Amino acid sequence: VRKVSRSIYEGARDMAREIARSWEGRTSRRLRKKIEMLFAHLKRILKLDRLRLRGPNGARDEFTLAATAQNLRKMAKLIAMPIARPA
Repeated sequence: VRKVSRSIYEGARDMAREIARSWEGRTSRRLRKKIEMLFAHLKRILKLDRLRLRGPNGARDEFTLAATAQNLRKMAKLIAMPIARPA
């Protein structure tokens, strides 16, 4: 006799699938992707894969500094550069 057993968690999975198909689920994924990309940039480009300072205060300060650097880079791209006119 062959039997396909249903997981006890299948109800929760069905609910998660239903949420994922909804408009709110799509919006949530889109917003989450933006945040995940920022963290990926911090880890890969700004080398925040390992914290150098120890303790909760050191880790918080190092993360704040990296996030500030990231924000300054974004602001520098947004500010329009003045056009140089030949004299």
